[in-house]
Amino acid sequence: MREGVLITKKSGKFVNIKDVTLSVADDVEVFKRKYKEVLHAQNTLVDKVTRYVLRQQGKQIRPVLVMLSAKICGGVTEASYRGAIMVELLHSATLIHDDVVDSAEMRRGLPSINALWKNKISVLIGDYLLSKGLLYSLEFKDYGFLHMVSEAVRRMSEGEILQIQKTRSLDISEEDYLSVISDKTASLISSACAMGAMSATTDEGDIAALKRYGEYLGLAFQIRDDTLDYTGDSKKTGKQMGIDIKDKKITLPLIYALSHASSAEQNSIRSILKSSRKRAVKSSEVIAFVTSKGGLDYATQVAEGFAEKAVASIHPFPDCPAKTSLIQLVDFVMNRQY
Repeated sequence: MREGVLITKKSGKFVNIKDVTLSVADDVEVFKRKYKEVLHAQNTLVDKVTRYVLRQQGKQIRPVLVMLSAKICGGVTEASYRGAIMVELLHSATLIHDDVVDSAEMRRGLPSINALWKNKISVLIGDYLLSKGLLYSLEFKDYGFLHMVSEAVRRMSEGEILQIQKTRSLDISEEDYLSVISDKTASLISSACAMGAMSATTDEGDIAALKRYGEYLGLAFQIRDDTLDYTGDSKKTGKQMGIDIKDKKITLPLIYALSHASSAEQNSIRSILKSSRKRAVKSSEVIAFVTSKGGLDYATQVAEGFAEKAVASIHPFPDCPAKTSLIQLVDFVMNRQY
């Protein structure tokens, strides 16, 4: 999620993502300091690469979600910081591994780890960060966190494998798609929220509510991200428009469009996806097809449904700055143009 501006549905006012997370700004600064300390390594090459990982950090929304979830359940604790560190270690590890799998050369405007140190070092650094997070939880006996992170790793791996499997056959149902994004994207976001809640309360109902919030937020975010592949401004999104099409990733807008097309139209679109030539031109044909069949409108409708469920999940909590931020974050996800 990149920095930007949205108009909240309720207020009609412009809100910057920094304003959304203002209620935990001080806590995030403490997290950043602690995270940097945890990343430090005795091995000079490992330390050099991990310092570069820090340069690639985005807005660190997942640690922010840990803090907001802790605050809405009572307050940020030392365990909250540990949970945020574990989540960010896992997230960084998966991004490094993703770049290797996708042969990506850039990450957030900087050369990727594998572009600078090649695949072998990249895979090992990803493994190092993952093991660092697991050992960190054991050091402080955060067994609940360890269980959640391990479950998230399993889900993310299964989601990635299912997506690869379905991409090869160019045959994915809406049910499969939702399963993929639930595992690949929503699992870690829901874990972040649950870990934040767990760090501040023992109330199982509150922990489950924040976990549901994170799951629905993650689903809404990914569907919105997939629609931006058809409508977004590459200068703002940071990725070329139609890149999912070129990578043969069939997402919800295309799934819906194909399900409302004739057999001839379906065959034509699948032929375009399989083609390796003139992809820039072919992508525009797929985008036009999806738009004409109502795929973007449908995907937006589904995302809005998950967004509403996310807000409903935290409705029982008393009003407070953290609750306001969590609601605004949902608005931000749904209204972003990048």
